[in-house]
Amino acid sequence: MFTVNKKLVVCLLASAGFYSTHIQAENVLSCDNENTAITATTTHLTDNNNGTITDPETGLIWKKCSEGQTWSGAGNNCSSGAAADFTWQAALQRAQEVNDGIVGENFSETDWRLPNIKELASIAELRCSDPAINNTVFPETLSAWFWSSSPYAPNAFFARGVSFSNVFDGARVKSNINRVRLVRSGQ
Repeated sequence: MFTVNKKLVVCLLASAGFYSTHIQAENVLSCDNENTAITATTTHLTDNNNGTITDPETGLIWKKCSEGQTWSGAGNNCSSGAAADFTWQAALQRAQEVNDGIVGENFSETDWRLPNIKELASIAELRCSDPAINNTVFPETLSAWFWSSSPYAPNAFFARGVSFSNVFDGARVKSNINRVRLVRSGQ
């Protein structure tokens, strides 16, 4: 049943434009829990070895670490610090504070933002679970909900996010606390 559900998710995400079949051999997929019956979706991402990840298909540049974690150049990992919790409004504010150089790492860029729901779902690794993300590309990511910038249209008290425990996208009350990964548009 687990495989059937994952295949259904792949089909649904593919039809919604969230799924990519482009794969580059130089990147390795690493999962805590891997379902080999599903094609890897994030092996095309490029590690820039500077705390950022580039998606050559979308041009987006992602922070390798969740907010609260610190990138280590020596190990090219996110082993310092702990992923922080944010309400939706605090998540939006965090992006501005990173851009202003007040908190976190901005890597000399000032256009970091919360990803929209489609962008955030694009980094979920359908072949992995708990966490549903490529650990080689995004190390030390927890199986947790992450906020998107997308509000939930039917109810102003909710915003959309993605659960990286099982690749579930849904709406959460804006006062809930979730994790944050920032993104910026490429050059």
